[in-house]
This record gives sequence, structure tokens and C-alpha cells, in this order.
Amino acid sequence: MDGTILVADDDRTIRTVLTQALTRAGCKVHATSSLVTLMRWVDEGKGDLVISDVVMPDGNGLEQLPRIAEARPGLPVIVISAQNTIMTAIQAAEKEAYDYLPKPFDLPDLMKRASRALEVKRRAPAPRPEPTEPRPEAPGAGLDLPLVGRTAAMQDLYRLVARVMNTPLPVLVTGESGTGKSLIARAIHDFSDRRGTPFVVVSASDLQGADGPAQVLTRARGGSILFDEAGDFAPEAQARIVRMLDSFGDSAPRVMATSQVDLQARIGEGGFREDLYYRLAGVTVAVPALRERVDDIPLLADHFLARAERDGLGLRRLSGPAMELVRAYSWPGNVRQLENAIRRLVATTSEEEIGRAEVEAVLGSQPAMEPMRGGDGDKLAASVERHLRRYFDLHGGVLPPPGLYQRILREVETPLIEIALDATGGNQAKCADLLGINRNTLRKKITDLDIRVTRRRKLM
Repeated sequence: MDGTILVADDDRTIRTVLTQALTRAGCKVHATSSLVTLMRWVDEGKGDLVISDVVMPDGNGLEQLPRIAEARPGLPVIVISAQNTIMTAIQAAEKEAYDYLPKPFDLPDLMKRASRALEVKRRAPAPRPEPTEPRPEAPGAGLDLPLVGRTAAMQDLYRLVARVMNTPLPVLVTGESGTGKSLIARAIHDFSDRRGTPFVVVSASDLQGADGPAQVLTRARGGSILFDEAGDFAPEAQARIVRMLDSFGDSAPRVMATSQVDLQARIGEGGFREDLYYRLAGVTVAVPALRERVDDIPLLADHFLARAERDGLGLRRLSGPAMELVRAYSWPGNVRQLENAIRRLVATTSEEEIGRAEVEAVLGSQPAMEPMRGGDGDKLAASVERHLRRYFDLHGGVLPPPGLYQRILREVETPLIEIALDATGGNQAKCADLLGINRNTLRKKITDLDIRVTRRRKLM
């Protein structure tokens, strides 16, 4: 990797680490804590790549993107930010940043993105952009959207939403009940070029009758149509959707759908039309379950506590033990259940600090961790059982080779340890604690199973 990189961040540690890493990779680095200095370097023609924070002492890094594009067409900018909502990713995409990364970020990941940005600039410098009129703010842009999360899963989702929001492709939003699928679809509409047009949620009853589909199109008026929980639509309604989509003309609305069931599995069972699936799944946006992004739970809890205070329900905070219990719970109802639980805690607790006992009372006798589930929604045990039955069937009535028990345990144990190591950034002490085994035992298993351990440095 070679080139000159301009780094702007008010955190000295980040400037130092980035300077050292990029210099070791063969780049020249100019680092500053000031946007004024950054823009002076840009105006002077310095730099092949900019890496900039958003919130700086003398301004907002996102607001400088149009000026950078005007002064230096084709100069890529990677935005890094400690902000944790979907808005930063959307704004970065709208202002044509090359890429966006949240803090804390994975240093090797940033290095790879920087290398790609330099290569893209060398291959094909972008043309000078035409001046554009500022777009009106989305109707919901000032709202406090509960699309909060710093985990990699949510940041990947934010980036995908930002990339697809202004494309004409249909979008299928998948995820469990309560994860916020319809909210994602609404955000795609509200922050897109169609923001001033209607957003129409369509149910099966809306498609009934000879005029049902036509009335839906009349209501949409070139905006967006959302088929909510499309997997639950009856065959007749599915057929009506196919005919309606095939009749679209030039001013067709954007099509989106949500589903908490695996539509491909439904196709195999004969419960969902394959032709409809391919009409809806232009881009699939998978919303992770809350138990798959545990580190976001305290952020969401604080978010809902702040919202309750703004709604006049009083100032509350969770004690350390209370937050630990909230974080450990599996939240089968996902974000919707968490929000309802927080509001109930605020309403039923007289003290400013909410204790563990109050959380236990609200969550009742439910287990702290739900049974793990496979990709089709079944319990993990059921998925394993199906896999093993297929394994025996493949042997055509002949028993598998001896040693099956250890082979099966190894197949389960290896991905479990690999995923746990990845989740803990390669920290073996944390991984052993997470798995509930001795650190020496973990080390032996890493050696025996030939598992590669990569430590990843996280930067705030």
C-alpha cells in the first residue's frame, strides 16, 4: 500500500495508532486534530485519501465532504464516527463518502478499506461532480429513531441500508418478530429520494376485490409499498401481488416486504410462490436478533430510559446489577420487548435507580437464556437431529465408521470456539470466561482442533 493519507481526528491515540499502522504499510501520513488544517491540506493538493472523524472541535467532518469533492474530485474519504445510529451511515452515503466505519473500529479492517480506496483512486479518478441543490430533509430526519447499535452486525446493516435506499431494487427485510423490520423499511423510504411520496403498508385484505391492487397503486402514487410479513400471505393474495407487480409502468412505486419466516424454506414446503420471492428479494436486509448483538443492549436500554424521561415518565437509571441482568436476558421479543420492559420499569419504580429486584419482577420467571435456535427457527437440538439423521441415511443402512461420538463433538466444538474467539477479538481469557471453561483447557482445545487465533485491536 502506498500513497499519502490525511488523518483528521481529535483523539490523539487514534491519530498515533493510525499514523504508525499506515506508515508501516508504506504510506505517508499527515495527521491533525483540526478540520481547518485538513481542508488546507486538501486545498493545497496533498493526500490520496482522507480518513476523518465526524465530530471535531472546529466543525463536522460530514459537512466538509461536499467541499472536498468540489476541491479535489476523486479524492476518497473514509468517515469514522463514535455516533451509533443509522443517520451517520445514511449521511455519509448521501454526501458520497467512499466508506464509513463506526468507533470502535477494527484496525485491520480499516487498513483493508484504505488500501482499496487508494487502489480505486489510482485506477479511475472520479470526474468533477456537478453542483447539486441541497435536498430537503426527510420527514423523520429529526426523530429519535431506535435504530441504535455499535456492533458489527448493526453497522453492516446501516451501510447496506445507506447503499440501497436510492436504488429502484425491491428490498426484503428479514428477521424475528420485534427486531424492527418495518422500521428499517420506513427508514429506507424516509431517507430516500421518495421521501415526499406516500409510504403504504399493504395487508392481504387490501388486495381483495377486483379493485384492490389498483387502489393500492393509487394510494402509493409512485412512493413505496411495503408488504408486511409477506410470508403470512395466502396463495390467492400472493398471486394478486405477482399480477400487480407485473403491471407496473414507468412511475411504479418502490416495493419492499418484511418476513419473520424463511421464505426459501416456505417455497420448498409449497407455502410461498417462487416467482413472487424473486420479485421481492432484489436486496435482502437481515436484521439481527437482539441476542446476536448483546453489546447493543445497554445502549438501547439507555436510549429507552432517555425517551421515557422526555415523555414525562421521570428520570430513571439502571443499577450495575440490574443492567447485567438486562444484558444477560435473551429477549425473545427483541427490541420491542426490551422497550416495553423499560417503560414498565420506569412506570412501576419510584426510586431514581432501578435495581436488580425490580428487573427480576418485570421479567418474571423467564429464563435468562432461551434455547439456541437454528436458522429455520427450530431449537438447535432439532437442527442437529435432522443433520444426524441425514448423515446416517447417506450410509444406506450401513453403520458409519467407529468414533462417531468424538467426530460429532469436534464438528460442534470447533465452530463454537472459533465464533467465541471472534466475538472476543481473539482474547483467550475473555473467550474462556464466555465459554465457562478453564483458560488452559481452551488453549489445549485450540491446539488440538488446529484453530487459528487472530487478535484484533479495537479503537475507541
